[in-house]
Amino acid sequence: MSSQHTERQFDNYRPKASAAKPIKVRKSKVGWLLFVFILATAYLIEFEVRTSYYQSHFLHKYATQLTYQLRDYPSDAVIYPKYGPFDDRHGYSQLPKKIERLIERNYQITQQVAFSPMLMEYTEKGFFPPYHEKAQSGLLIRDCRAMTVFDFSYPKRVYQDQDTIPQQVISTLLFIENREMLSPETNYNPVVDWPRFVLAASSQVAELVGVDMSKAGGSTLATQIEKFRHSNHGLTLSIKDKLLQIGSAIVRVYQQGESTINARQRIVQDYLNTVPLSSAPGFGEVHGIGDGLWAWFKTDFAQANQLLLSRHTPQNGAQRGKVFREIVALMIAQRRPSYYLLQGHDDLESLVDSYLRLLGRDGLIETKLMVSALESSLTFNTTKLAVTNQTNNKGVNAVRIRTAGMLDLNLYDLDRYDLAINSTFHGDLQQKVSDYLRSLAHVNSAERIGLLGERLLSAQQLDKVLYSFTLYESTDSANRVRIQTDSIDQPFDINEGSKLELGSTAKLRVLATYLDIIAELQQRFSAMTVADLRQVDVERKDHITRWVVDYLITTRDRNLTRMLDAALQREYSASPDERFFTGGGLHVFNNFNKKENSRVPTLYQALQESINLPFVRLMQDIVSYSSSYNSEGSVSQLLRNDKDPRREEYLKAFAKREGSSFVKRFYRKYRQLAPEQRLDVLFDGIAQQEQKLSAAYRYLKPYDGARELKAFLNARLPNKHFSDKEINALYNKYGEDKFNLADQGYIARVHPLELWVLRYLNDYPETGLNQVLDDAQPQLQEVYRWLFRTRYQNARDVRIQVMLEVEAFLSIHQRWVRMGYPFEYMVPSLGSALGSSGDRPAALAELMGIIQNDGYRFPTVRIDELQFAKDTPYEVTLANNKQMVTRVMHQEVARALKRALANVVQNGTARRLNGSLLDNQGQAIVMGGKTGTGDNRIATEIRDGRKISSTAINRTATFVFYLGDHHFGTLTAFVPGEKADDFSFTSALPLQVLKGMMPILSPMINQTEQCQAGL
Repeated sequence: MSSQHTERQFDNYRPKASAAKPIKVRKSKVGWLLFVFILATAYLIEFEVRTSYYQSHFLHKYATQLTYQLRDYPSDAVIYPKYGPFDDRHGYSQLPKKIERLIERNYQITQQVAFSPMLMEYTEKGFFPPYHEKAQSGLLIRDCRAMTVFDFSYPKRVYQDQDTIPQQVISTLLFIENREMLSPETNYNPVVDWPRFVLAASSQVAELVGVDMSKAGGSTLATQIEKFRHSNHGLTLSIKDKLLQIGSAIVRVYQQGESTINARQRIVQDYLNTVPLSSAPGFGEVHGIGDGLWAWFKTDFAQANQLLLSRHTPQNGAQRGKVFREIVALMIAQRRPSYYLLQGHDDLESLVDSYLRLLGRDGLIETKLMVSALESSLTFNTTKLAVTNQTNNKGVNAVRIRTAGMLDLNLYDLDRYDLAINSTFHGDLQQKVSDYLRSLAHVNSAERIGLLGERLLSAQQLDKVLYSFTLYESTDSANRVRIQTDSIDQPFDINEGSKLELGSTAKLRVLATYLDIIAELQQRFSAMTVADLRQVDVERKDHITRWVVDYLITTRDRNLTRMLDAALQREYSASPDERFFTGGGLHVFNNFNKKENSRVPTLYQALQESINLPFVRLMQDIVSYSSSYNSEGSVSQLLRNDKDPRREEYLKAFAKREGSSFVKRFYRKYRQLAPEQRLDVLFDGIAQQEQKLSAAYRYLKPYDGARELKAFLNARLPNKHFSDKEINALYNKYGEDKFNLADQGYIARVHPLELWVLRYLNDYPETGLNQVLDDAQPQLQEVYRWLFRTRYQNARDVRIQVMLEVEAFLSIHQRWVRMGYPFEYMVPSLGSALGSSGDRPAALAELMGIIQNDGYRFPTVRIDELQFAKDTPYEVTLANNKQMVTRVMHQEVARALKRALANVVQNGTARRLNGSLLDNQGQAIVMGGKTGTGDNRIATEIRDGRKISSTAINRTATFVFYLGDHHFGTLTAFVPGEKADDFSFTSALPLQVLKGMMPILSPMINQTEQCQAGL
């Protein structure tokens, strides 16, 4: 075997190289290309990280498409934020609910933002819309001339411009938080600090795989701003949150251009202005270095900046060091502000010292400033700061309170909303009238106005009288409040927040009710022939219906205006020598002037001179009319037909119809109230006597013991002391088993069905009206049946009279409410004709507005427009819808009342005002009004229906008026508390005050000082 064959037998055999010349192989360039590619990529990455050149171009192009546009109609192309401290504080996240509430309250959207499709898509992914966010905003209120009258800028102390920020402050912030921020590269992305971001991401990944590695923060100033403004609770709760913060910040930076120089400066400014720094007593939430200096150290922001912008001198060195130390402390403290503000003072001092040395070492601050700051120490403010931006402008406060109510906010939160309000007030006149009212406490002003004298004031009393004034203007379909002010240096508002006994002003309500009934009857009977009128069955005590029927028979005149004039000429006795059974007992009423006792004036004259007894008797006639209605099936008709075999059917039908009507009324009255509020409303309407209160309480609270009854009576009757024996006697006497429902109602002098409905609602609060009506049927028959049991003949007449009066006043109350009466009940007594049911100046003005507007009830407007989130993606404007106008009074009735009120000024109790207001030609402007004096007292002893002794609660004097054809209002003088005993002023006081005010009001009445059209 040859050697060649032998070699081929081995596995590792390789043939020998040929002796021929070897072929040269070309080497590959792929390796070199890959190397070059890696170098180029690294360079591009380094270049992009350093300059952000390419991303700036593409991100800017993308961001410019994330737009929104304000449209003059409602829009559904908007996504509101769901959370975020900034969005919550400014109200953006709550706007959908607030808009809905306003629409329910008769506002309509007139302008609203619409997102572009790309912005909609962007926001739906969770990113925060890019726009130049406000560092400072808050509630702004303008008057009817578009002049600012209230401006709550929050935060209050901010850097308005980049140039006003001391360089030491900028350098310190960037040293602590973001040293790469002010890179010289024009397009530099300040949102991502890549070394810190990679380290932070690595620590997150390590945590996920269980590797122990110290955590690192990758937040820059830009992402921190996104976090504490828009993230849920101002925190980063997940990686997704962090990515949303980064993405939102990057888009926001590049939206305005590829260059980020201005954006970076704005980031520094925004951070300094809005960084959250806990809260302080009396101040609330603290945001920004400016407010932080004041809230934490009570250091003036402007002075601090002035010091840092000045050269360091021996004179200012210590102060410069002090304020700079405080600023450094705030920048450090933002990471744990509550801890450092409350208990971590020593830790904060140590950290500040460390940073000051580092700042000085790196040359970021002057050595002298460093030394001064190190020699200083932090002095924390420990006192409660005064609440800022409070105002005694009652018109402004009325707008704030009303807006807060509409939006379901407290005033603290409302003031921080990004909201501008166009109000109806005239700011200049409001201030002049406010100053005028306050000046009346000084002798010189009072003498000049003529306030000193009989039935007026003495020099010693001037500073104890409070005044409230409101002026409305009737425009298109709304009554706009032009002036609302008072002389009280407290938030309490006499005009709208009080319940006062305003005396004879109640006569205006009585007269309006009377004329309304006349018009009602005229419409009912005017089509009848004389023969038909003679057949009308009129209840014996119904003198009003009798007069109308007789007038139509006698005159055959169907003209309502002439009938109303004739109705005002009806005569009523002014004699006080009569005891009236009313309110469950006998009462005596007196005239203010005893010379009037023998008169029998017409109603026109009685209003002119404000004579009491004619209006008491007129109210008695109104009660009689309201009790009968001259309709088959009424109580009075049933009582007259005891022998009628159909009486039982009438009784059942009446009980079902009338009783169901009352159940519905009481259900609607109480259903929206909380249980304790319901009880308060009922007890406020009961005469404050222990028997009446105890009877109602024992029925409504059957499971309460004597101890609870005692606490209740002590709260209701603070001037009385009850022994345990007396309480036990009342508790046992009025127990649930002692009286039936009708008896309990009679004792308490309230409708029995009101007691039943109230107890039912408290036991079954979720029950609907239909179920309540079904369950009430057995009670309806029982409540009315006892009235007709002949064996109770002796007590029946009294009880029937009480019941009829209670029901009549429920009907009268409905009429009063239609004309603006503000309360849920009125006292069922003839004393209501003289003011015993109470009133409010604002409610009287509303009645005057109805008269001024020919019987139409216009809405009262203080707020014409609300503009939320101006210049943001959430901007929306809502305007008052002016279509809610209702006729509540016949035009002829309104005009008859207006003529009668003009007579009061020309010839009656308000004649001192006659001719005091002139037009531009020097002619007297027609004005009218009604005076009233209230001496509100608690009777401590009553004998034969007369007050023998009493304790003063307050004294009031009111004038409700109209001036010309478009303006009306009220002026009230008020003395609260027992010191009212020392005052005897009458309505002459507000008349004299108004007379002195005429030069201030004249420009508005004569339209020389105008508001904007529609405002």
